[in-house]
Amino acid sequence: MSETTRRPVTMADVARHAGVSRSAVSFVLNDRRSVSIAEDTRDRVLAAAAELGYRPNAGARALAKKQSDWYGLVTEIVTAPFAVDIIKGAQDRALVDEKYLLIASTESDPAAETAAIERLLEQRVEGLLYAATWHRAVELPAIAREVPTVLVNCFDVEGRYPAIVPDERTGGRRATERLLAAGHRRIGFINLDPDIPAAVGRRVGYHEVLREAGIAPDGNLEISGHATADGGYTAASALLDLADPPTAVFCANDRMAMGAYDAIKERGLRIPQDIAVIGFDNQELIAAYLRPGLTTVALPFEQMGARGVDLLAAIIAGQSTGTGTVTVDCPLLERASV
Repeated sequence: MSETTRRPVTMADVARHAGVSRSAVSFVLNDRRSVSIAEDTRDRVLAAAAELGYRPNAGARALAKKQSDWYGLVTEIVTAPFAVDIIKGAQDRALVDEKYLLIASTESDPAAETAAIERLLEQRVEGLLYAATWHRAVELPAIAREVPTVLVNCFDVEGRYPAIVPDERTGGRRATERLLAAGHRRIGFINLDPDIPAAVGRRVGYHEVLREAGIAPDGNLEISGHATADGGYTAASALLDLADPPTAVFCANDRMAMGAYDAIKERGLRIPQDIAVIGFDNQELIAAYLRPGLTTVALPFEQMGARGVDLLAAIIAGQSTGTGTVTVDCPLLERASV
């Protein structure tokens, strides 16, 4: 048998190599300190295990401990930039507690979603993180209730699960406050599709800050760009062609801000000297590489992943049983467009 296909080393192998009983090996390798094992025997067992390359059976250990040290994470597309950031934040936080993630991608297929959760449960995960790539309401399959489950960047339409979501309203406030602080009073707003949570929250924050500054929101300065660069270009063109155009534009995502840049530059205007622009999301491949660099509000994906693990660990430990929603701050990142 080749080295690459040799059978796994067992406790019986370790016992023979160390010249002790299998039960002694089990007590040592499972760190059963309540059982009296001589130190020299313990040392021989550990040395034999290391020499033979013994690895414990994770499934058997999970059954014995009644915990697996694994969390399951389910998301639509694991390669999406935002999903990658959530996964990084969750894994980094889990490692602090010596926990690990088993990750499943569903490709937005409900059948695949149910199957993925079933497979994760079969691996005896201690809990589930269900992460969405955009902030919205979701419906989970009933089997998700078999273990503690926390939603990240989404919320349950029935309110059964705790959720970690971005503070969209405060993000909208931050962008608008920054433009007001730069001296702008006529601020255009290019929003997402109007009914999604991000669009609602960002628009509420924008309106609140305008009213607090004594500025009545002007419907002529608000338009939907439908989340795309082309949509941002079209919306910005419409705003710039007004008889009294805005001196600043708040775009509800960075892709629309990229389209707005094109509309602004086509008219011979300079950013930020003639018109300021702020985005939202902090999509690095856009915001950092536009010229000038785009000031934007960051969606806190890594932080949401970490907070999701914090909450999941607390629920598993019996320290939290809530089903409420936790909001995570969206910071403003300054570049050069204001």
